[in-house]
Amino acid sequence: MPELNGAALTLVWIVPFVGMLLSIAVFPLVAPDIWQRHYGKIAAFWSLAFLLPFAYRFGPAVAAHEVVHTVQAEYVPFMILLLALFTVTGGIHVKGNPHGTPALNTGILALGTALASIMGTTGAAMLLIRPLLRANDARRHNAHVVIFFIFLVANIGGALTPLGDPPLFLGFLKGVEFFWTTRALLWPTLTTAAILLILFFAIDSWFYRRPGEALPARMDPTPDSPVSIDGMLNLLVLGPMIIVSVIVSGFWNPGIGYAGYGMHLELQNVVRDLALLAISWLSWRYTPGELREAHHFEWAPMIEVAKLFAGIFLTIIPAIAILRAGQGGAMAPLLALVTDEAGRPRDALYFWMAGGLSSFLDNAPTYLVFFNLAGGDPLALMGPLASTLAAISAGAVFMGANTYIGNAPNFMVKSIAQSRGVAMPGFFSYMLWSGCILLPMFALLTVIFFR
Repeated sequence: MPELNGAALTLVWIVPFVGMLLSIAVFPLVAPDIWQRHYGKIAAFWSLAFLLPFAYRFGPAVAAHEVVHTVQAEYVPFMILLLALFTVTGGIHVKGNPHGTPALNTGILALGTALASIMGTTGAAMLLIRPLLRANDARRHNAHVVIFFIFLVANIGGALTPLGDPPLFLGFLKGVEFFWTTRALLWPTLTTAAILLILFFAIDSWFYRRPGEALPARMDPTPDSPVSIDGMLNLLVLGPMIIVSVIVSGFWNPGIGYAGYGMHLELQNVVRDLALLAISWLSWRYTPGELREAHHFEWAPMIEVAKLFAGIFLTIIPAIAILRAGQGGAMAPLLALVTDEAGRPRDALYFWMAGGLSSFLDNAPTYLVFFNLAGGDPLALMGPLASTLAAISAGAVFMGANTYIGNAPNFMVKSIAQSRGVAMPGFFSYMLWSGCILLPMFALLTVIFFR
C-alpha cells in the first residue's frame, strides 16, 4: 500500500486535529463538568470527523493502512510506556512530614527536577507534590512553592531523556537516540534549573522571614514527623527495569521484523513493550493495596490520557502527511517562515513556535508537528540539524510550564494543591507568574543556545 501523498491534502483535513486540541485546551476551563463526563465522546467525535471523510475520499484501504500504522507504531508503544510509569510510580509512597524551610523546599524541587527525566514529569510530580504540601501546610504563603514545582518538576526537569516527557518519547519512537536528548539539552536544562532554583530560594526565603508566616503549632494540620518511603519494589527494582527496557530497545537491533498491512514490527520494540507490560503487572500484583490507597492512586487519569491521545494520534495523520510533503504541501508558508533565505532552519523560531503552541496545546502532538516540519528524518535531525531538534525539544518541554494546560501534570498538581487548601492563582494570574519569570528566562536561553 503506497504512503499517503501529503501534497494532495488541503488544510481542511487538519480541522479535526485543531478541533481536538482546542477541545482539550478550552473545555476543562469553560465547561469542566461536561468535559469530565464526555471527554471520550468528544475525542471520538473528532476522530470520526477525520476518518469517515478520509475513508470516503481515499478509500477504506488507505484509511485502514494509515490507522493501523499510527496505532501500532506510535500510539500503542506510547501508551504502554505511560502505563508502566504510571503504575510503578503510583506504588511509591513518601510518608512523614518534614518542616518546609527554604532549604528543604529547594532541595525537594531539585530532587524532583532530577527525577522527572527518570520517572517522567507526571510520576515525579505525583510522587513529591503531597510531601511538599505537607511540609508547607503550616505556612501562610505557599502558592509560590507549588508554582515553582510546576515550572521545574512538572515540566523543565523532564527534558533529558525520552522517559521524561511524552514528546521526547515520540521522538525516540521516530528514531532519535535515547541519550541524544541528554547530550543536546543538558546545558540548557541545567542552566534553566539552576537559575529557577536560585530565584525560588530567594523568594521563599523572603516569604519565610516575614512576621507571622508560620502558623501556631496547634494549627499545623500535619505536625512534623520523620520521612520514610514505602514501595521499595517499585523504586529500586521495577523503576530501573523500565529504564533498562527502553534503553536496550534503542541499542539492540537484531534485524528481525515484520512489515505488512500498515504495520512495521521490529523484535526489539516488541520485546520492550512486552517487558513494560510485565513490569506493570508485577507492580500492580505485588504492591499492597493500602499503599496505593495512601498514595491516592486511581486509574481515571490513565483512562483519560488513553482516550484523548487516541483522538490526537488519529486526527494528526493528515497534518503529518502535509508536513512531510515540504514545499509541495499546504503548509509550505509555515516552512518558509522557519527557514532563512539560504534554506537553513531558524532555530530561535522553532524554539518559540514549538514552545508557544505547547503552552496552550498538548506538547506531544506539537512536537510531532515541528519534528516533521523540520524534515522528519531522525538521522539528519541528530546530525547537521541537531541544533534545530534541540530547539524543538526544549520549546515543547520547557514552555509547557507557561500555562496550566501546557502539560498534563500542571493541572493535576494545581488540583491537588487546591484540595489541600492552597490558594492557587487562577489561569491568567498563573500566566502572570510564568510571564514574569519564565519568558525572560527563555529569551536568555534563545540568546545562549538557540540563535
